[in-house]
Amino acid sequence: MLSGFVLAAYSIIANDVIQTLGTFLSSNHKTPWWVLWIFAAVILAGVLLTGWIWNGGDAAYGRLTAIPLPEKFEWWHVAPPLLLLFLTRLGLPVSTTFLILSVFSTSEVMLLIVRKSLLGYLVAFGSALLAYGLLASGIERRFLSEENRSPRMWTVLQWISTGFLWSQWLIQDLANIFVYVPRQQKAWELAGAILLLISLLAILFWQRGGKIQKIVLTKTNTTDIRSATIIDFIYGLVLLFFKELSHLPMSTTWVFVGLLAGREIALTVRNRVRPGREVVPLILSDLAKVTVGLVSSVLLVYFIHALQ
Repeated sequence: MLSGFVLAAYSIIANDVIQTLGTFLSSNHKTPWWVLWIFAAVILAGVLLTGWIWNGGDAAYGRLTAIPLPEKFEWWHVAPPLLLLFLTRLGLPVSTTFLILSVFSTSEVMLLIVRKSLLGYLVAFGSALLAYGLLASGIERRFLSEENRSPRMWTVLQWISTGFLWSQWLIQDLANIFVYVPRQQKAWELAGAILLLISLLAILFWQRGGKIQKIVLTKTNTTDIRSATIIDFIYGLVLLFFKELSHLPMSTTWVFVGLLAGREIALTVRNRVRPGREVVPLILSDLAKVTVGLVSSVLLVYFIHALQ
């Protein structure tokens, strides 16, 4: 149980966190890493403590009510985070929700999670397409033509949007880590979890995101603090919508990739930021990478059932 929790925490921090904090890191590359880390760590501790208090000791915000704790842990329960670590080393932004929760959930529950995640991709894609196609195309055109300046107003807005997004992401994805522990945690267990997570977060910030950061850097103008602010705000709103829609977990990775895909298409059509023939392969490449997580989880479950 403990080993599964630690492995899940390490693999999820290495793979999933960058989809939330990637634009924050890239647009604040001149700021010392430890300053950015303290900001993220304070929010992480606050979200965990708030969820623990409001939900009667459940730091996962009730996302695991349909996924009970196994009566006995087997070796295959730690197989998903190990596979996730391997895929992270390859730089693949796979869905930890599909990969980890698949070995704990019934087929009916996993089908509902997959449906919610695919809907999340479509909603994020459509939201970004609408926002950047109708509202923000003129703003982004100005960002692209101007020198990358960071006035105080945009810096404050970007840190606010990042804090909002980071909190919404944590509420969704904490279930992928806390699935390995009892649904109600004692105070000392919560303190240990917070210490572990902020330590792993420090490693990620020190490495400036690692290989997964490339999926952010390959997109248009994501190092501009003003563009990063808009991306984070839209992403956070989509996660907030799905948080209120149901308590069922979902893949935030699919939401993230859908958001970047819709944005890239809108900027290509409206602002001609890159040749149109390059957009489709870029989007399909990202979609193929996250599909690896879904396919891997299905194959892993079948493999485990075959061994059983």
